[in-house]
Amino acid sequence: MQNDQPIQRIVDLTDVSKNIIYNMSVEEARNLVKNGNAKEVRRIDGQFALVAVNGKTVRLARSISRPLRYFIAKRKDGPCLVAADRMDLIFNFLKKEGLDDQFHPSYTRMAPAHYVTEIELVGCPDPIPTHHRFFSPDRNSLDPDINHIGLVYIQAVYQEIYKWLQKVDSKVPIGICFSGGIDSGAVFLLTYHAIKQLGQSPARLKAFSLAIDGGGEDLAQAWDFMDAIGLSLFLEPIKISQNAVNWQETIRIVEDYKPLDIQAATMNLALCQGIRERYPEWVYLMDGDGGDENLKDYPIEENPELTVRSVLNNLMLYQEGWGVDSIKHSITYSGGLSRAYTRTYATTSALGFDGFSPYTLPNVIEVAEAIPFVTLTDWSHEKLYQLKGEIVAKGVKAITGLNMPVFPKRRFQHGVISKGMFANLFPLEQTVYRRTFQELYE
Repeated sequence: MQNDQPIQRIVDLTDVSKNIIYNMSVEEARNLVKNGNAKEVRRIDGQFALVAVNGKTVRLARSISRPLRYFIAKRKDGPCLVAADRMDLIFNFLKKEGLDDQFHPSYTRMAPAHYVTEIELVGCPDPIPTHHRFFSPDRNSLDPDINHIGLVYIQAVYQEIYKWLQKVDSKVPIGICFSGGIDSGAVFLLTYHAIKQLGQSPARLKAFSLAIDGGGEDLAQAWDFMDAIGLSLFLEPIKISQNAVNWQETIRIVEDYKPLDIQAATMNLALCQGIRERYPEWVYLMDGDGGDENLKDYPIEENPELTVRSVLNNLMLYQEGWGVDSIKHSITYSGGLSRAYTRTYATTSALGFDGFSPYTLPNVIEVAEAIPFVTLTDWSHEKLYQLKGEIVAKGVKAITGLNMPVFPKRRFQHGVISKGMFANLFPLEQTVYRRTFQELYE
């Protein structure tokens, strides 16, 4: 449910029902944000996007999995701040108020994850937001013992799944966006284990794997994964035609233009559409988004801006980007997964699903940042890429007793379709994606 009642000159269009907070009410959490002590906000256990007002001071705070945008419009009686999870919600509100001539997508701002964004609404000139970090995990504090690291990391993931399962209706079905890769594989096995530990029926669980016109390698990998652990009955392929894949529509939904994120989001949208057509009443979808970021498992060679030293030396680089004080930081989008999570959030929400990834929660990221990556890899790319499979497989074995198959990393968008078809579906130039996005408001 949306709260669109202006509070003084604040319009909060965020959907309160999407906050999942375990240890306090939403109002109590909002008061922690309102009070202005950023460290206290870390007490909020869960995923959230919160807007709080204290006089002329507006404070916003969010976790990675809840996008939170804002826009400051000019009225005769002073500035009006509008907050929402989407640009188009802000635009539609301004249009209703006759203020849409002030709008441009680049004038919206994304509150960066893990910070309290503070804005003083004092009139002209435009207020300058300040950012106060509420989540600052200690780095490299774990001993370089792979067995122990696997246990504590996957225990943290498992605890988030267990808490979430207790929050949702125990009788409704749960789907997992599944490729048989490390992250979705671990989510499936940990959820399967948690459901049994809670005394619930595993029959409520399905693993959905996308295949476009016969598929790429993911569907075969998904079958191999399930066959290896004897749980093939849970796998359900979602087969669709490439004619149903539309990257332009994805740009409208995601409200971004970065090629890799749009490609992944396009495939996630196709998967969600296939599930929705088959199951009109389905609500809950889990996924493994954020797992690569936590264990730093992206091919560094593909990004000329990165080196292994920058990846391993910077706090939460893949989760937050270069940081709010960096010249590379986008005030319109933020950075890292704080920006990119719309590829999952927006596409699942557009089809009426409630999505959940345990890897995006601060309690999990905190353990990931404690891993002594430099000691374990000695700056080696190859050792870094091997590390994730070792950590996760050992942790899953320790928690569930199951031997999780580990396959080489493959991007989601590359695994659900053949290479030839992929090249025909997506443009090569980033400028094409950017231009398509800009045309939305021209």
